[in-house]
Amino acid sequence: MNLKNKLAALLIIGSCLCAQAQHNHSLPRSTPGKEGVIADSIISFLNAVKNSKNELHSFMLLRHGKVIAEGWWNPYRSDLRHTMYSTSKSFTATAVGLAVAEHKLSLADKVISFFPQYLPDTSNPNLAALTVKDVLTMSVGQDPDPTVTTVQHDTNWVKAFLHTSIVYKPGTRFLYNSLGTYMLSAIVQKVTRQKEIDYLKPRLFDPLGISGMDWETDPMGINTGGWGLRIKTEDMAKFGQLFLQNGKWHGRQVLPANWVKEASTKKIDQEPDAPQSRKDSSDWLQGYCYQMWRCRHNAYRGDGAYGQYIIVLPEQDAVIAITSETSNMQDELDLVWKHLLPSLTNKRQLKNGKSENTLQQQLAALTLPVPASGIASTLAASLSGKSYKIDANNNFIQRLSLQFDNQSCTLHLTTDTADFHINFAKEKWAYGSSNMPQPYLITPENGRTTFKELGAFKVAGSYRWLDNNTLECTLRYIESPHTRTYRMHFDGNQLELSIIHSNDFGSKKTVLKGSY
Repeated sequence: MNLKNKLAALLIIGSCLCAQAQHNHSLPRSTPGKEGVIADSIISFLNAVKNSKNELHSFMLLRHGKVIAEGWWNPYRSDLRHTMYSTSKSFTATAVGLAVAEHKLSLADKVISFFPQYLPDTSNPNLAALTVKDVLTMSVGQDPDPTVTTVQHDTNWVKAFLHTSIVYKPGTRFLYNSLGTYMLSAIVQKVTRQKEIDYLKPRLFDPLGISGMDWETDPMGINTGGWGLRIKTEDMAKFGQLFLQNGKWHGRQVLPANWVKEASTKKIDQEPDAPQSRKDSSDWLQGYCYQMWRCRHNAYRGDGAYGQYIIVLPEQDAVIAITSETSNMQDELDLVWKHLLPSLTNKRQLKNGKSENTLQQQLAALTLPVPASGIASTLAASLSGKSYKIDANNNFIQRLSLQFDNQSCTLHLTTDTADFHINFAKEKWAYGSSNMPQPYLITPENGRTTFKELGAFKVAGSYRWLDNNTLECTLRYIESPHTRTYRMHFDGNQLELSIIHSNDFGSKKTVLKGSY
C-alpha cells in the first residue's frame, strides 16, 4: 500500500472511531413498539399539547434506557442548550452527593463552618444549627425567601444569606429557597476549590457524554446553583436515566447508589396540613427530596420554572424530558399523566404499525408558529435610518433606529452602557445572536442584576406590520423559554414603543415614548 492509500485508510479509520465515540455519547434509539409503548398515546399527547396553552420546546421519552420518541418545536433544535431554571438544583444536589462520597463534607456539617468571615456580629441559634441537609431539603427556616432581593441588589450573596433572619428551627418547615441552593454551590466550591460546573465535569458530565454546558455565576465567580445551568434535552434525559439506573452508567458507578436513593425519596412535606383532595391533585404536595420533587404515580422529578422537567418513573422504567414555557406547570404534568403514562405498557413488544409512521412524521414536523402575516406598509423606506430619542425610562433605552433592506429589518437600540443590533426577517425567522439580556424570572424590569448571565444569546427574529403605522418585531431566545416583542407605533415624528415579555403571559407591558 503506498503512502497516499495508507493516509486515506487512516483518515477513514479515524472518522469511524470519531463517529463511534460520538455515537457512544448518545442514548440508544428504539421504537415505541419494541419497548412496549403505545404510539397512539404519544400522538394523543402531542395533539393535547397543541390544543393547550402550554408551549413545548422539546420532548424526549425513554423506555428501558432507549429513546423511543423525541422532538423539538422549530426554531428550537436538538443541538441547542436550554435554560434549566430550577432543574439546575438537582445537579447542585448531585455535586453535594459526590463531595460527600469523597469525604469533602457531610450533610451534618453546619453551614456557618464554611464561611466564618461573613457571619453576623450577633449570634443566632437557628443560624448556628443550620446544616447542609436542611438546605438540601428546603427547610432553612427563612421567611420570606431572600433570593430575588439578594440577586438584584447584593454583590456578596453568601454574606446576604447568612445575614438573613432564620425565623423557624431549621429542618421543620418547607419554604422554596433558591438562594439556599446557591449556598450549596458555594459550599461545594469552598471544599473542592473548583466551581461546581468544573467539579462536575469529570465526575458527571464527561461520563454521561454531556458537553457544551454552561452555568451562570454570582459576582464572586460562584455558580448560581439554584438556577442558571444550560444543557441540551438529551443531556436532561441522560441525567434522569442515570438516576433510574441507580447511579450506574455503562457499567461504571458514576453516582453512589445510596445517594440516588436518598436524593430521590421524600424528606419533608410541603404543606402537612393540606387537605387530601389537594394532595391527590397536586404534584407539588407529594413531598420534597434533595432538590427534587416527588410526583404522583410514585415518580420524582427535577423541576424548573415555566416547565423544564426531568421526570423519572421507576415503576415504568421510563424517563421523560421536557423544555417549555407555560404559566400552568401542573396542567403540563397532567397531560403527561393522562396521555404518556398509560402508553407505558407491561408488554415487551407492541405492533404499532401505521401509528409509528404517523408519530415520526408528526415529531419531525413540530414547529412554533411564526407571527402571522401582516400587511404592506408605506413607512419602511422613510423610517430607515431615522434615530428616535427615547424619553428617560427604567430600561435605560436612550435611542432607537431601524434599517430596512429587502425582506429584513435591523433594530438598533442604544442604552446607557451598550449598543444592540438585532436582525429580523419579514414573516420568517432570522437566526443570529444578541447580547441584549433575555427576559428572565429573577431579573427586574430594568434588566440589571448582580449575577453574570450567559450572552451572547442565540435568537430568532421575525417582523411584520400590524397596520401602516405599527411595526412588530418578535425575538425568540432559543436557548431560553422566553420571547420578547417590540411593538412600535409611529405617528409623525413621535414613537410609542411597547416591550412585551412572553413570561408575563399578557399581564403587563412596558411602554416608552420617543421622538425624532
